[in-house]
Amino acid sequence: MKIVDIKTVLLTAPLKTPFITSLRRVEALEDLVVIITCDDGTIGYGEGAPTPVITGETIDTMRAAIDYLKPFIIGKEIAELESILKNIHSKLLHNTTAKSALEIALYDLKAKAEKLPLYSVLGGTKTAFKTDITISMDHTEKMIADALQAVSLGYDTLKIKIGDDPIKDSERIIAIHDALPKEITLRLDANQGWEAHEAITLLQKIETYGIIAEFIEQPVRADDIEGLKQIKDAVKTPVLADESVFSLNDAKRLLELDAVDFINIKLDKCGGISKALELADLCAGYGVKCMLGCMLEGPVAIAAALHVASARAGTITMIDLDGVALLAHNPARGSVLFDESRLELSGEIGLGINTIS
Repeated sequence: MKIVDIKTVLLTAPLKTPFITSLRRVEALEDLVVIITCDDGTIGYGEGAPTPVITGETIDTMRAAIDYLKPFIIGKEIAELESILKNIHSKLLHNTTAKSALEIALYDLKAKAEKLPLYSVLGGTKTAFKTDITISMDHTEKMIADALQAVSLGYDTLKIKIGDDPIKDSERIIAIHDALPKEITLRLDANQGWEAHEAITLLQKIETYGIIAEFIEQPVRADDIEGLKQIKDAVKTPVLADESVFSLNDAKRLLELDAVDFINIKLDKCGGISKALELADLCAGYGVKCMLGCMLEGPVAIAAALHVASARAGTITMIDLDGVALLAHNPARGSVLFDESRLELSGEIGLGINTIS
């Protein structure tokens, strides 16, 4: 199977409700889909979600990066995957979302060439997963209503977006906690919104109240490693690093300093499937569990992340892959089940995505 063409198409879909964090507000999905075609007609699909405030990428920069990398990919046999991936990551720095979209399409082709589902090619066997769902930052009453709606749809784990005001945040968390059934698990995500002392004060306050979330995600700036360490040492709530970890070196620094409890792996952030697997293996060596997370990604990228989660199920113990659940409609057809909190891979070859509309 020789690669003969690479093209990109814009994938757009409205969200059910605006996605609001301390960093941004989004009304609709706008991702870039990569379609790679081989000489026998086999097609591989990839996808990336440009997130300028996190990765620095836009639709235009992604297209430019992919165009730049095309000469290092077209004409290659899919059997040369390792060599192709080396080119992708050595010929161009950064541009992790563009690289991830290319990687996903290439791995889709690799699995189709082997006539296996991708998770089998990667060494996985797990096919059924449960994801949390994001409760966007808003006024407290709206967040409570959204949380109760999510519970009614079967979610038992909610990720609460906070980070615009520590005083408001503590009030929101307590109010949401009190409004929900006691068995519901809360995850907190501040998206770099606090200073370390603010995070410590807030978390100690809600802990005294009896609330210990599954984790607090990225409470301080991505480069504030000392702040992450200070928080971890001062509170009972586990600390999860997200924006602080793009690369293996980022993760190794945090793990060697014992600055966090968990690592959030995202394909768009680390550069694709191969890099996500390397991150999971690094964390496993330190005995640190991971979450597999997403940006505002559609069905192709979420499916790819599930295959990675299957391949490293012993280390990736938390799933935050609610991208499709946030959409007003699913713009893809295939065998992957996206049913609110229930996500399931099939035995279909490749990613399990057949068409994009």
